[in-house]
Amino acid sequence: MNSIAPPTRRVLEALGLAKPEHRAWALYDWANSAYVTTVVTAVFPVYYSAVVASDLPAAEATRRFAVASTVALILAAVSSPFLGALADQLPIKKKLLAVFAALGVLSTVGLFWVGPGDRLLAEGLFVVGNIGLMGSFVFYDALLPHVASEKEMDRLSSAGYALGYLGGGLLLFLNLFMLQRPEVLGLKDAASASRVSFLTVAVWWSAFSIPLFRKVREPTLTGSTQHPFSEAWKRLIHTASALRSYPAAALLLAAYFFYNDGIGTMYRMAAIYGAELGLNAGALLLTLAVTNIVSIPFAFAFGAVATKVGAKPALLASLVVYIGISVGAFFLQSELHFFILAMAVALVQGGAQALSRSLFATLIPRDRSAQFFGLFGVTDKVSGVFGPLVFAVVGSAFGSSRYAVVSVALFFILGGALLAFVNVEQGRVRAVRGASINGRS
Repeated sequence: MNSIAPPTRRVLEALGLAKPEHRAWALYDWANSAYVTTVVTAVFPVYYSAVVASDLPAAEATRRFAVASTVALILAAVSSPFLGALADQLPIKKKLLAVFAALGVLSTVGLFWVGPGDRLLAEGLFVVGNIGLMGSFVFYDALLPHVASEKEMDRLSSAGYALGYLGGGLLLFLNLFMLQRPEVLGLKDAASASRVSFLTVAVWWSAFSIPLFRKVREPTLTGSTQHPFSEAWKRLIHTASALRSYPAAALLLAAYFFYNDGIGTMYRMAAIYGAELGLNAGALLLTLAVTNIVSIPFAFAFGAVATKVGAKPALLASLVVYIGISVGAFFLQSELHFFILAMAVALVQGGAQALSRSLFATLIPRDRSAQFFGLFGVTDKVSGVFGPLVFAVVGSAFGSSRYAVVSVALFFILGGALLAFVNVEQGRVRAVRGASINGRS
């Protein structure tokens, strides 16, 4: 820090990135978000449908892609709690993060060789890549309470999301340019550009992960490591039952289950909903890329707001905005209207997700952070299933997705109602007391 000029230092402090380990930790969001934007959201789904599964009816290609996504979510959800418990028994949080990140990177490299008809290979690599991504999140999130103090967590978590939006958005813009002008880079066509874009994701993800492994220390353990595997299972079972001893954390998880499902549904269904209404596909894709960039300052802003008013009030405010977005989407008529709603999403999405993570970190005992974040990860992954299901059922029942998009507001209402009953102060006291007891045992 001494080598950083005072003006720059003040900016970094305001953003929650004052310490080298803070910047290194947050940069992992920048690294892995390239996979989220290019592979999960934009380029690979189109490549899979148009090239890999071009011999199938469009509806069947979509169904197979959805099945691959579901398999990845289930596998990640099942493995996350055990891996978190194991990481709390051995000093291997960073090593396991590296293993899962490597799975994601290598599977992304493999996508370069996927061509027409390689459906099973494409689906398998996509499943492995998603498992790598989501598995790494367990250990990345679990490092947060060891990297930052309680007062620093909200800002640092928000900074991580902001850097993620920036990194993922920048690479997506580059890859969209390649898709539109492949000849500029000497590429044959958009399909070739898509394959190259997967390599850019792999390079981006691996290169920008390096600072975390160099600057962030492996947390010191307080428990025994004589029988890590059997002890991990015991501690995992204990963690699930111990959640009852931390009612604020348990209630936050329940609230997160609902409103995070709503957030994910809005993000996943936005382009499809706009296309159903006849909006220009290029405009929709560009708007989603812009949304990533615009989310950056608002993610930082939410961290600053939470520092002043508290994470819970800031979270509740974001859910009110989401309810308004759901209602506004019912009246969607044009690309301009879609853009306005997307900017409203950009206003709150980073803050809502970042503050959920940092608030949860303050409500759990620090020495079992990986275990509890394993449960957090399960909630995150399982909650992603029901929103799209409700969307489909309501849309089918009414014959229009306009009613389906309004139904998403129910997830925000239910989540907000549960969040309102979370006693943050009492929860933080219990978390500190629990860590102290475990440290003496």
